[in-house]
Amino acid sequence: MIDNNKVVDVLRKINDPNTGIDIVSAKRVRDLKIQDKQIFFELEVHDLSQEAKFAINAECYALLKDQFKDLEVHIHFTQSKGGNKTILPQVKNVIAVASGKGGVGKSTISANLAVTLSKQGYRVGLMDADLYGPSMPTMFELKGEKPKIQQVYGKPKLIPIEKYGVYLISIGFIVDPEQAVVLRGPRLSGVIKQFINECIWPELDYLIIDLPPGTGDIQLTLVQSVPVTGAIIVTTPQDVAVADAIKASNMFRLDTVNIPIIGIVENMSWFTPAELPDNKYYIFGQGGANSLAKKYQSSVLAQIPLIQEVRESGDHGKPVSIADNAMLTELFDGMTDQFLKQLQLRHELYAPTKKVEIKT
Repeated sequence: MIDNNKVVDVLRKINDPNTGIDIVSAKRVRDLKIQDKQIFFELEVHDLSQEAKFAINAECYALLKDQFKDLEVHIHFTQSKGGNKTILPQVKNVIAVASGKGGVGKSTISANLAVTLSKQGYRVGLMDADLYGPSMPTMFELKGEKPKIQQVYGKPKLIPIEKYGVYLISIGFIVDPEQAVVLRGPRLSGVIKQFINECIWPELDYLIIDLPPGTGDIQLTLVQSVPVTGAIIVTTPQDVAVADAIKASNMFRLDTVNIPIIGIVENMSWFTPAELPDNKYYIFGQGGANSLAKKYQSSVLAQIPLIQEVRESGDHGKPVSIADNAMLTELFDGMTDQFLKQLQLRHELYAPTKKVEIKT
């Protein structure tokens, strides 16, 4: 008797026309059973063209008949979404990292969160959605690298670049590093949608989205394109940064958006000179993250001091969370542990996020 696992192994060889991953991970295969020398299953095809339906059906039939010559194969199409998330179905959690203003270290936090999660054994992707100022090619020492292209049913798909166990995509991999990115609203939206729909993201526990500062077209496109599990807000302690962080937070908490804020990260919280390790100088003030966390009934995930090595590591393409510095790695390990705790709480308290639907 052939068990279901052997059939599933064959179906995993077939790519999903939309995502490029296998059709099992894409949750297209349903109600699989083997009975009286017959294989029965349904294919979810509600979002496929007629051409794609024909191609995927033919490939399923051919591979199964080649592997199991004595069995009959019965494939039925279903048009019901059945509650399955069809946008990035292989990604368990989509996490937006946002800030109200630039220069607060949002990309540094995104990069080190991604690397630390990977160190802990999670499968992690990182999308550099800051199209005007992409930082990840520099922070991961990938300047000049280009993503590979794979044809899936005649359509080109981008393959994210892997570094330090993190799968990355950035417009910095596509345009020349010194080329000015001049894009208006619709083109900005198009690039973000391409990163979501036309990249072959592997199965991921976390996809971290490093957003540009503010509340513009890119943020709106993201929440309209994919269900965002939650947001992390990055700020410095100073009043002007906190004021802008409130605006960024308010966008996620709009009734029409309704994305939980998982936590606040306060960067550049204080400065401690190496020669005076017991001293703390609060250059940008104090209390910014605590006031934000209280306002949004959230939690402070970490307070990161102003440390030269953090900046240098980013510039040299090696996130500080993998550096040979126990104090620094402990900082980001602690931030990641708090993130995981707050994310678990988010899943316990709130229903899964849905894509934002804009009605005109």
